[in-house]
Amino acid sequence: MSAGGNVSEYLLRRLVYFVPLLFLVTVVTFSVALLLPGDPALAYIGEANMRDKVMYETMRKELGLDQPIPVQYAKWLGRVARGDFGRSIRTREPALEGLLARFPVTLQLTAMAMVIALLIAVPVGIVSAVRPNSTADKAGTMLAMSGVAIPDFWLGIMLIYIFSVWFKLLPPSGYVPISQGLWPSLQAMLLPALSLGMALSAVVMRQLRSALIEVLQQDYVMVARAKGLRETLVVGRHALRNALIPVVTVIGLQTGRLFGGAVVVETIFALPGLGRLAADSIFFRDFPMLQGVVLILALAVLLANLLTDILYAFIDPRIRYG
Repeated sequence: MSAGGNVSEYLLRRLVYFVPLLFLVTVVTFSVALLLPGDPALAYIGEANMRDKVMYETMRKELGLDQPIPVQYAKWLGRVARGDFGRSIRTREPALEGLLARFPVTLQLTAMAMVIALLIAVPVGIVSAVRPNSTADKAGTMLAMSGVAIPDFWLGIMLIYIFSVWFKLLPPSGYVPISQGLWPSLQAMLLPALSLGMALSAVVMRQLRSALIEVLQQDYVMVARAKGLRETLVVGRHALRNALIPVVTVIGLQTGRLFGGAVVVETIFALPGLGRLAADSIFFRDFPMLQGVVLILALAVLLANLLTDILYAFIDPRIRYG
């Protein structure tokens, strides 16, 4: 059977596996409102009407909070399936509209963070693997240790001080949509993306170095060198592709961390994305909006991991999904 056919069958099976995973995601998302302190009905009517029992009971009935939890979940799931996430308690706007307006910001931030991480990690990781224990390898190790050890929020604050306050090269905060200009948008996103992507670059760098060193010791690499092939060709064509398998795995697993880190980074840089929306929703007990954020981010992580698995077959043709 062809590789394309195997990948197609594997994709179909993974999509089938998505059903129980999506069910678990919806259960966790619905549970957010139950686990957070506070009463959704009180949040809707406001503190000024807390003592109005009639209004309180009416709101509980309108929200379905007077029904058993399984019934509440079934009705909530039915509304979500129709694209109805409810209304924001804070802004009174449909939650879906607010989520769709903020999702592009988080998507751009995480995509730029991923690109920056790879631009740093891949060349440094290759140089460290080709020349182990060299000065470049030691410098790469120090960079990786710094990337893992430095928290996102502290790095973000330092980047603002250096590039915005000190050198005045980049804006310290705010968001510029791509529709208003690609370059201004990239400038506004550069510091947040760098702050978010440094930790990922450190993880990918060390994983690539370790995997590439192991691959460079394989027999087929030795044979390629014995044939007189240039070292750049041996590393780039024969070794690097096989070393990318564990690297892709790490990138897929780190996707969830990127979305989680976006909560802190978006708050520091005043970006109107899903991460900042989640933080604001928790503070204001905006249950419908928070449920929507959790659901969208969980789906994004599931899709990223599915894409990671599919990439295996394209990176290494020897892989066959049975």
